[in-house]
Amino acid sequence: MNKNKLFGSMLIIAGTTIGAGMLALPIASAGLGFMVSTAVMVVIWAFMAYTALLMIEVHQFASKDATLHTLAYKLLGRKGQAVASFSMMFLFYALCAAYIAGGGEQVYEKLKVISDDFPIQSGAIIFTLIIASVVTISTRSVDLLNRFFFIIKFVVLAFMLAFLFPFTSVEKLVHMPTSNALIFASLPVVFTSFGFHGSIPSIVKYIGKDIKALRFIMITGSALPLVVYILWQLVSHGTVSSSVLLENESLSAFIKALSLVVNNSSISALVSAFANLALATSFLGVSLGLFDFIQDVLSSKEKRASRVFASIVTFLPPLGFALFYPQGFIKALGFAAFALVILALFLPAAMVYKQRQSTNEGYQVAGGNLGLVLVFLFGISIICVQILQIFKLL
Repeated sequence: MNKNKLFGSMLIIAGTTIGAGMLALPIASAGLGFMVSTAVMVVIWAFMAYTALLMIEVHQFASKDATLHTLAYKLLGRKGQAVASFSMMFLFYALCAAYIAGGGEQVYEKLKVISDDFPIQSGAIIFTLIIASVVTISTRSVDLLNRFFFIIKFVVLAFMLAFLFPFTSVEKLVHMPTSNALIFASLPVVFTSFGFHGSIPSIVKYIGKDIKALRFIMITGSALPLVVYILWQLVSHGTVSSSVLLENESLSAFIKALSLVVNNSSISALVSAFANLALATSFLGVSLGLFDFIQDVLSSKEKRASRVFASIVTFLPPLGFALFYPQGFIKALGFAAFALVILALFLPAAMVYKQRQSTNEGYQVAGGNLGLVLVFLFGISIICVQILQIFKLL
């Protein structure tokens, strides 16, 4: 196995997972405290890593170019394919539109330094063109740019942790303001922070059907965000008390609270830089997964034309929504957990169940049918919590 590809693929998984939403984790878990929120994250990571391995089990008997569109049809028929396609496109278009809106705003702020004559839409257009060009060229180009952003992102993260760690209080970390309702309420937010499954077919296509390498990529690539999240929770919960976190539910208020604790405005600049880099790496991973999915759906015989057309279909709709209906898609993100449950939990478990009925050969993830049942129950619990939150019953 090419170790260079192995490392790059691991970073694509980690980069897709560690998005700007990481900054909201301390706010979402404010009512849990550090110890309980860490336990919740470990449990959710375990489920997501498990279903990623289920996807590898499914991929072993398919073409290395197969996407969820192809796999779902092969194992679940037309109805399963329709559910897979809808959930994939809903989730990824919503995420891409949100990333374009956020990234475009940051690019526009940089353009204003040069001139005030740039229209506000120019930031989103430029940001989309850059990412779209990289994705259209090849997965290799995404790999290289993602590595560059990822390294800078980790340097910025290291500085953030270095700034905050001296102000961490053990007393704040062991404080447990937990209630059972708050544990359930935090599930959808933490769950979506571990979403990377849409990028798995692109990784299989890039690496090939090397089961050992793919298992390493999925476990290590998803574990790296877990470590980063725990470190971030450590310094944020350890520096800002739970009561302050509960009072300041916006990201800007949270950053201001951090700046006041360390008495240094540089933390705001570091958090902003990290958010921008996290947004860029997430957009790369998500758009790559959507691009490969759409290319498979289009299944053009002329590869070059297919890549260009697939790129237009991938990036034009979310760019249009981000430009003209940004609030609509931001609201749609509130329903992202539903699509992610289908994409990352229900579909992998259902496809593996169908595949195991027809063959017992090859690689199989441990746990048997009990593991699949637990995955379904976990997904149902997240959907129930999300419904209760929508109707403000939780």
